[in-house]
Amino acid sequence: MKLVTAILTGDIINSQMVAPQNWLPHLKEVLSAYGTEPKSWEIYRGDSFQLEVPSKVALKAAIHLKAAIKQEKALDVRIAVGLGEKKYSSEKITEANGSAFVNSGQCFENLKKTTLAIKSDSEDLDATINIMLQLASLSMDNWLPATSRIVKAAIEHPNANQKELAALLEKSQSSISEALIRAGFDEIQKMMQFYTTQLHQL
Repeated sequence: MKLVTAILTGDIINSQMVAPQNWLPHLKEVLSAYGTEPKSWEIYRGDSFQLEVPSKVALKAAIHLKAAIKQEKALDVRIAVGLGEKKYSSEKITEANGSAFVNSGQCFENLKKTTLAIKSDSEDLDATINIMLQLASLSMDNWLPATSRIVKAAIEHPNANQKELAALLEKSQSSISEALIRAGFDEIQKMMQFYTTQLHQL
């Protein structure tokens, strides 16, 4: 099996409507959870970013970023996940290259009505996962800030139960439960698990 990596290319939707100090810390916090700047991630052109993660955590990272950015009401994020090889490494992620970078760039250029998609060298994998992402986006694109905060906490504390998340966020357990149901979080977790089982196709 060849070494497959994931390159996430994204930008902030409606970034001009909200002061950068309101969303940039959220973006940097999540990017920093997956690696160091500028080797693993960079922010460029003000509201665009690129991040390299292991392929198995690519969808989790994308959804984590979405939850972080949607804590601000007017904002959303567009993310293209490219899976493939990394043939050239650099001190800056934006100067590295390989099929993962090409796939991510092409996928990003084709993001029209959807805010999250993947492109790999396997058409079967892409077709299956992208249909699931389009369905998941019906829920994710409509997350409210309060829901997004709870989803972000749930992703960052995967072993915490609802009672522990409630204590962490100073909310009632029932409000945590209702928010995760509203967010479709259980189904999204199943989608992420399914995605990881399909990586053998690459």
